[in-house]
Amino acid sequence: MKRSILLVALVAMQLCSFAQAIYEDERYVPETDPLASAKIKQWQGLKFGLLMHWGTYSQWGIVESWQLCPEDEGWCQRTAGKNTHSYFDYKKEYEGLKNTFNPSKFDPNLWAKAAKDAGMRYVVFTTKHHDGFCMFDSKYTNYKVTDKDCPFSANPKANIAKEVFSAFRNQGLWAGAYFSKPDWHCESYWDPYYPPFDRNVNYDPEAYPEKWNKYVEFTHNQILELLSDYGKIDILWLDGGWVAKKKSEDIAAAYKGMAAEAKSGFLKHRIVNQDIKMDELVVKARQKQPGLIVVDRAVHGKNQNYLTPENRVPEKSLPYPWESCIIAGGGWSYVPNAKFMSGREGIQLLVDIVAKGGNLLLNIAPGPDGTWPDGAYNLLKEYGSWMKVNSQAIYNTNAVAPFKEGNICLTQKPDGKTYFIYMAKEGERELPAEIHVTSHQPASGAKVMLLGYKGNLSWKKDGAGFRISIPAKLRKNPPCSYAWCFEVSKLK
Repeated sequence: MKRSILLVALVAMQLCSFAQAIYEDERYVPETDPLASAKIKQWQGLKFGLLMHWGTYSQWGIVESWQLCPEDEGWCQRTAGKNTHSYFDYKKEYEGLKNTFNPSKFDPNLWAKAAKDAGMRYVVFTTKHHDGFCMFDSKYTNYKVTDKDCPFSANPKANIAKEVFSAFRNQGLWAGAYFSKPDWHCESYWDPYYPPFDRNVNYDPEAYPEKWNKYVEFTHNQILELLSDYGKIDILWLDGGWVAKKKSEDIAAAYKGMAAEAKSGFLKHRIVNQDIKMDELVVKARQKQPGLIVVDRAVHGKNQNYLTPENRVPEKSLPYPWESCIIAGGGWSYVPNAKFMSGREGIQLLVDIVAKGGNLLLNIAPGPDGTWPDGAYNLLKEYGSWMKVNSQAIYNTNAVAPFKEGNICLTQKPDGKTYFIYMAKEGERELPAEIHVTSHQPASGAKVMLLGYKGNLSWKKDGAGFRISIPAKLRKNPPCSYAWCFEVSKLK
């Protein structure tokens, strides 16, 4: 028994290490297309974006798509509907949610305005998740929001993705299309002749190449639809990293390395070669949208223009473009009565990520009626108030070592202006009398300012660092809450 417990613990540690390595190794392949490379640099300066998971599943308030996946994982447990005891009856009932989806209060202009006011610079919207339901008017499937059997199809705003992209572009934000490479509704991915085994295709693509090629063509066609008929798309954000080309020796090595996990019940899905012809797709995609940023998530190679650690923040600065996608409240998809992070948590999360050189993609999930919860708007208002004072310490900044010193984060502009951002403790509403920095020192004659306050602050050298004195009147009346940004005009 002790040996079994030890084995489980060791395997769990290996899995955590493996997950960490996915995002924090240095195998990033830089983009060679000059337009895309330049756009990635621009994207790195945007710093703050919005992710939205939305689909028919919002009617049940469940995790998006995953309850269709027959794996023994917590997020796959069937928790809604009448037919939870029977997988195939459940799948039929789930897919029947199309016939009741009617978000009559949908108004993306409200979301776009709130996002802009919060300081967000781009949006990534779920055009299709793993369940295959299209939030756009695809001509390659009837499983879509514009199908006549979906009551929302009669609404003038029925082509939801087009409405979302248009509204956000009108507010000056970049448009990003989330698209799932696996499609659990499509019969050339989950062939109805076979039961699904796990998240993967339920037949061997190498044994049935014609069927697999049909799926590849279907996937390419839908993506090219989005890149042809929906205005300017800046980011193609692909999910479902298990759908990727894998060599036989890579599969063998992966299974050998994961043998312990399989024996211990940790391996819940197979490793299958699913060559979706990404190189070919990217060429076609950039013919439609020159300079397009492509994010083939969790697939090592040239088509992953930036990496996306999910619902966590790396412990250190990473040596390549990256973005943490984080749930603002509830889950990735709509959850009734979701509790959202506080203003302090949200703002300090943004500062921490930016100080490490990353971007924050904050997820907000619309409800079945097409509205955001009040908690989402309240959080974005907190961001907006803070960004009005401090945005210059966020946008177009770079990471500068040591990135964080105690509760002080650092960012730096290309012109050398450096920001020391003091992160307030819980309940701390007044500035301290003195800010002590040990890692850097201003150049002789440099100016030190507090963003939102007119006038320079006095400072003095202290060893290799410096100390900033805060006047009593300013201490009691800081220009913002949660994090205070001190600008140094030039470092030594």
